[in-house]
Amino acid sequence: MQDNNHTENTENKKMTENIHHIENAKKRVNPFFVPYNTPHDTVPFDRIQLGDYEEAFMEGIRRDDEATDKIINDPAEPTFENTIARVDTEKGEHYYDLLGRVSNVFSCMMSAETCDEMEELAQKLSPILTKHANDITLNKKLFEKIKFVHDHPNRELTPEEKMLLDTSYDGFVRSGALLDEAGKERLRQLTEEASILTLQFSQNLLKENKAFTLHITNQAQLDGLPETAIAAAAQNAKEKNEEGWIFTLDYPSYSPFMTYSTQRELRKQMYMARNTVCTHENEQNNLQICTRLVNLRRELAQLLGFETYADYVLRHRMASNVENVYKLLNDLIHAYKPTAIEEVEEVEALAKKLEGDDFEMQPWDFGYYSHKLQMEKYNLDAEMLRPYFQLDKVIKGVFGLANKLYGITFKENKDIPVYHPDVKAFEVFDKDGSYLAVFYADFFPRKGKQGGAWMTEFQGQWIDHKGVNVRPHVSVVMNFTKPTEEKPALLTLGEVETFLHEFGHSLHGMFANTRFESLSGTNVWWDFVELPSQFMENYAVEKDFLRTFAFHYQTGEPLPDDLIERIVKSRNFMAAYGCLRQVSFGLLDMAYYTKKDAFTDPIIPFEKKAWEEAMVTKQLPDTCMTVQFSHIMAGGYAAGYYSYKWAEVLDADAFSVFKKNGIFDQKTAQSFRDNILSKGGTEHPMTLYKRFRGQEPTIDALLERNEIKKVRN
Repeated sequence: MQDNNHTENTENKKMTENIHHIENAKKRVNPFFVPYNTPHDTVPFDRIQLGDYEEAFMEGIRRDDEATDKIINDPAEPTFENTIARVDTEKGEHYYDLLGRVSNVFSCMMSAETCDEMEELAQKLSPILTKHANDITLNKKLFEKIKFVHDHPNRELTPEEKMLLDTSYDGFVRSGALLDEAGKERLRQLTEEASILTLQFSQNLLKENKAFTLHITNQAQLDGLPETAIAAAAQNAKEKNEEGWIFTLDYPSYSPFMTYSTQRELRKQMYMARNTVCTHENEQNNLQICTRLVNLRRELAQLLGFETYADYVLRHRMASNVENVYKLLNDLIHAYKPTAIEEVEEVEALAKKLEGDDFEMQPWDFGYYSHKLQMEKYNLDAEMLRPYFQLDKVIKGVFGLANKLYGITFKENKDIPVYHPDVKAFEVFDKDGSYLAVFYADFFPRKGKQGGAWMTEFQGQWIDHKGVNVRPHVSVVMNFTKPTEEKPALLTLGEVETFLHEFGHSLHGMFANTRFESLSGTNVWWDFVELPSQFMENYAVEKDFLRTFAFHYQTGEPLPDDLIERIVKSRNFMAAYGCLRQVSFGLLDMAYYTKKDAFTDPIIPFEKKAWEEAMVTKQLPDTCMTVQFSHIMAGGYAAGYYSYKWAEVLDADAFSVFKKNGIFDQKTAQSFRDNILSKGGTEHPMTLYKRFRGQEPTIDALLERNEIKKVRN
């Protein structure tokens, strides 16, 4: 009898729970629709469910359309206030911000914490969102109103207002507002197809990268590998319930393997896996996608009256035209190539000395023997330094640097929701103690996360209609070596540089102090956006900075002086080779996007030819960069990859001022903050740069930093 009662009670309990669950589901409100009620209105990740995104996107589009209709149907004469910077709080303060809010979160999650269901949803939403964007930019009545304000401003505008008006007008023109109906229809087709293909490109790349593993069960095959790499591989295997050691194509796994492993055949296997991703005869092949994207962009540019896609893009870049980009790339080849050839010959000579005169070096050997050369010349490698770069200490060091330069402080706040347990959230306070920003840091690789490193925003900065300065929520995402059961996360010097780089972007976001969100923070021209990030990398080899955080994780001993000297001496090891590698990517990018006619060439031979001038090592027939070159295919750097070298010229030039005045000089830092970091895209970047520097930049500081002799023509 007791048993029956127990069963009955259990059933009743389950039934009651189900009813409660159904009622709660009915009561549940999509978190994007209501105030977040979290510290600093941060994203309530713990409350967001997958289904919330689609609902919020569709409602956001509806509200966006409603806001557009209000502008169009306003009987008053168009003005800056009622058309360009319209504020409508009739249905609540942030009612019309919904689409921007959900888009920010979704796009961040697609890179940092995705899954198959999200990928499917992105594919479903992509054409809908592109159509919506086109519906706005191709809306004839809306454009007429914007054009009226552009041609007849109702009052004297501030420089920032003028910039917003010009960028709004130009944005519509560049999106096809002046086209006839047939042209507009064609533009819709081109942009919708391109948005689907860029998404497909990224998904294919992520899947293909994650699909490959090198599974080692024979301990002898670990020969040469550092302890940290072996421990990480053991951890990978353990997470997959496998015996032995698993290496992946993620950089913290791939790079040490290629640098240290004595197993030449396995290095070859890893190299070929990484350099042939998305070229195989399977669903993840990106070759056709790349061809199609190049043609779609060319056609789009020509539809809008430009000869090539590069002409279209460079109209709004500091470089301003194709000729200037090629001048920069060719000047760098001219200056660096002789040294790069010498560097490669030196590696080859060492390989022959060690392996015999008949040894022929292959691309999978280059990392291994250049590391041997580095050891021979400087007795220095990444693993020697790793014990001194404990992640927790590096974080304190980087935060401490921001404090020394700008007076800002960081305080972890565990009440701020995060999207994964690995993520840390910090409040940032200005030098006067006032709240400045929220800073998220996401350090380690995982299944649903893209490779590489980036900075992004969950919320930008702007000053609202009441004069409230809405502060930004910025995020830096990286893929560093994970901690193991035995050791904390220990970084290489390269990873410290990566952290400083992304942190530089985040300062650009956190110091933003402009009226309009679309002009704030990192919303600047592409070839200016890398200046704040690359500027910060300079500190990685500065003794006075290293002294603040580089202590041995076990003994607490500071990084010895002789190691610091060796770091400084070896700073330019393979610098010319590294420069030409980046230049080669810039040449490849320009080769695709300066095409005037339909692109029909097979991609792999086209690629080899495009960057030939900058190549100083052997090229293999089957390898391909294009199909995994996210920057230019899916990431906004199409016809813009040269920006990294352009910014390097700027950052070397800017840092030379700090070298002269003191690397922690607060007066110089304040000028950098006031004139560059806080200004966003409110003025022309060269105007901002000259205000800080007093003159236009030259290549000289970069050549000096890299110890490259200036070549006279």
